[in-house]
Amino acid sequence: MNTLLLVEQGLNGLQLGVMLFLMAAGLTLVFGIMDMINLAHGSFYMVGAYLTATFAPLLDSFVLGLLLALPLAALVGMAVEMVALRTLYRREHLDQVLATFGLILFFNELVRIVWGPQPIFLSPPAWLAGTVEIIPGVPYPAFRLAIIGVGLAVAGFLYLLITRTRTGMLIRAGASNREMLGALGVDVKRLYTLVFGLGAALAALAGAMAGPILAVQVGMGESVLILTFVVIVIGGLGSVRGALVGALLVGMVDTMARALLPTLLRAVMPPSQADGVGASLASMTIYILMAAVLAWKPRGLFPAHA
Repeated sequence: MNTLLLVEQGLNGLQLGVMLFLMAAGLTLVFGIMDMINLAHGSFYMVGAYLTATFAPLLDSFVLGLLLALPLAALVGMAVEMVALRTLYRREHLDQVLATFGLILFFNELVRIVWGPQPIFLSPPAWLAGTVEIIPGVPYPAFRLAIIGVGLAVAGFLYLLITRTRTGMLIRAGASNREMLGALGVDVKRLYTLVFGLGAALAALAGAMAGPILAVQVGMGESVLILTFVVIVIGGLGSVRGALVGALLVGMVDTMARALLPTLLRAVMPPSQADGVGASLASMTIYILMAAVLAWKPRGLFPAHA
């Protein structure tokens, strides 16, 4: 097996993992604190990508476009929480699923009306458009390395926010006992709104960073949402640490399986057949991983409430 290929695919897996973490961190915070299953989380991923693709050309700067898109996406998320989701907290999870699925349809049609049905091209910053030679013979796109750096920086920020600040203390208290938190005079509704806005901003950041790699198009959040739920189940519901570990596991396993399984199967079957079987098996690996983790730890690797 080519060592350089393993290094490159390992970096690809790390990049996918931190992208999934940006999605999963916000979603697991919302579930852990609000007990809310939000299927529309992928819509904020899409909104973040579209807003960045709109503002970056206008400002002639990807970074400035991103910095403008993130607070706007957070405001959209807070508006959705106050208008559509606040009445659902004490409802059954099935009601939340149906309501947030309706929000997916709403956002998809809204984006189609505003931006049209055609995909939008989003260019990476010019200073990140090249490659960086990590080790001799392995040039790697600089923008993908930037995604890894941003994801790890966000993980550090969330750790400090949750463990070292008063807001983090309130978040942890709300996840443990929201009734007692409210009895102590904390405005729980405002806390919910802020946490939901933070989750929407994280999803928008993931969408903006994915835009130059993938197509910015209607419905782009649905496919990544499935992987995000797998990450949360593996890591443990409501756990940001579990979201990070689960995201890295899913990213590495999925990337390595897609890269290596077809090559390995060519040793025992014809190449054309090996490619088809390998691709099919690779698409199953993350679900096999999830089943194995749940068989070992039914509540995930790092459940928030052990």
